[in-house]
Amino acid sequence: MATSPQRAIELALAAIKRYERPDLEQRLHQARARLADDQVRLLVVGEFKQGKSMLVNGLVGAPVCPVSDDVATAVPTVVRHAETPVVTLVRAEGRTEVPLEELPRFAAEEGNPGNRERLLHVEVGLPRPLLAEGLVLVDTPGVGGLSSVHGAATMAALPSADAVLLVSDCSQEYTAPELEFLKQAMAVCPNVACVLTKTDLYPEWRSIADRDRQHLADAGIKAEVFTVSSTLRWHALQTGDQEVNTESGYPPLVTYLRKKVVAQADLLARRSTLHDVLTVIGQVVDSLRAEQTAQENPESVQQLIRELTEAEQRAAGLKERSARWQQTLSDGVADLNADVDYDLRDRMREIVREAEDALLAGDPQKIWDQFSVWAQQAVTSAVSANSVWATQRARWLAKKVAEHFDSDREQMLPALRVGTSDPLRSVPELAVRESDKFGIGSRLLTGLRGGYGGLLMFGLIGSVIGLTLINPISVGAALLLGGKGIVDERKRITTKRQNDCKVALRKYVDDVSFHAGKDSRDMLRGLQRDLRDHFTTLAEQLKRSLTESIQAAQKSVKASHGDRDARLAEIKTELAALERVVKQVTA
Repeated sequence: MATSPQRAIELALAAIKRYERPDLEQRLHQARARLADDQVRLLVVGEFKQGKSMLVNGLVGAPVCPVSDDVATAVPTVVRHAETPVVTLVRAEGRTEVPLEELPRFAAEEGNPGNRERLLHVEVGLPRPLLAEGLVLVDTPGVGGLSSVHGAATMAALPSADAVLLVSDCSQEYTAPELEFLKQAMAVCPNVACVLTKTDLYPEWRSIADRDRQHLADAGIKAEVFTVSSTLRWHALQTGDQEVNTESGYPPLVTYLRKKVVAQADLLARRSTLHDVLTVIGQVVDSLRAEQTAQENPESVQQLIRELTEAEQRAAGLKERSARWQQTLSDGVADLNADVDYDLRDRMREIVREAEDALLAGDPQKIWDQFSVWAQQAVTSAVSANSVWATQRARWLAKKVAEHFDSDREQMLPALRVGTSDPLRSVPELAVRESDKFGIGSRLLTGLRGGYGGLLMFGLIGSVIGLTLINPISVGAALLLGGKGIVDERKRITTKRQNDCKVALRKYVDDVSFHAGKDSRDMLRGLQRDLRDHFTTLAEQLKRSLTESIQAAQKSVKASHGDRDARLAEIKTELAALERVVKQVTA
């Protein structure tokens, strides 16, 4: 029978208790705490009104996410396991529990427009078997689409997700933003799948699904596609009709979540636990074997001590700032900071150039609504792409540091904080101050002002040759100069609007660059601290093990023949006991 990760840690703790190694015991306690908090985050994302909330409700078999034709999700809703149903509002300043029936008032756009309650997310706890296996569902807002400003929060959460479900209904084929999102998700998340909803509403859903699969293949995206009907699923849950449940398409999706998402996370947890347990026991075994060699061959003790001392010095050198892994980490983070900042600025400069060309092509007032939406979407896409690229580079750097720490052994990396927060949360929306209006009254007044000057000037000139003040020449000049005045004033106002819009655009881009840059730097500083602390702790554990091996070898020189035989017998017994533990935890 296979040993559970928790049981493996208990066996290892019992096996090393007699050796008084609090550092190794602490490592096992940390592994146990990691298992206790180990949850599988499934991010449910998609465009506006595609059926994400109904999908979550269908998966957990409860109306945890508000659903209506005119109701949209306002803040992320996190659904996890709990013994009794509970709703918790999470703000920056703390957590507050509210009655279950008040959930729509906080989670839906209708009750919480624009997130006026300033919630980070809403947590819903439910006693459900699928959730009890460790799955946590996150229903994200779809307001504005994946490429909107609101979509930046979804992109920022990608690196911390264990799996992603992209939800789209069967009314149309995949859009360009959806395919772009999938590409970015595949780059930073291990499991990505696609769900096509509302098969009960669209008779042509099979052909739409086939076309979407072709789009995925053409884009080089390898993701499974599931077709479901949440309406049929809900009917099946209420009536217990298994045929309708099968027709809903949910069983294959639930099987995928159990086998490809939850099971893979469990496999990773077992692998990391096995690595920690074997490393801890291995250090104790190495010390015992060194002592055994010294007891069996007293004449070779000095050579053994020299070898152990050299190994101890190498382990001590791993803690020095001059160590190769330390230099790799320090230089890598510095280079990555510069590269990420350059990449972000380059993307923003390209957006500004393209945007200013569009503004100079005409009157910004006529295109401002469409322009502002495009500009915010372009900036959001740039920030998202920069964040994904930074995450990929950060993970590559972590692996490189692990290789330089010990190229002979595979190193399990700690849980790296490579995910970023929503960098656009603190950025005001792109807006331009009210410019001068040039309506009919303004045009008439400008024309009269220019025409009066022309009439007066040419009328006086005409009076010299005997013409009246108002004559055909002066009237024509008045009309000509009045029209020119109107054209010149329109050009002046248009130029002023263009300049105002360019200033607003640059201010918005500067704000985004400031917050996104700060977010990236914070992420990289956190990564540097995590890796530094992790590998420094490993070096300290290794050094202590070697120090104790040296002390045991030196002590063996002074031991009598009888003491040596007795200690050899003890060592063999202890090694046998540790080997039995190793066999149990590797089962």
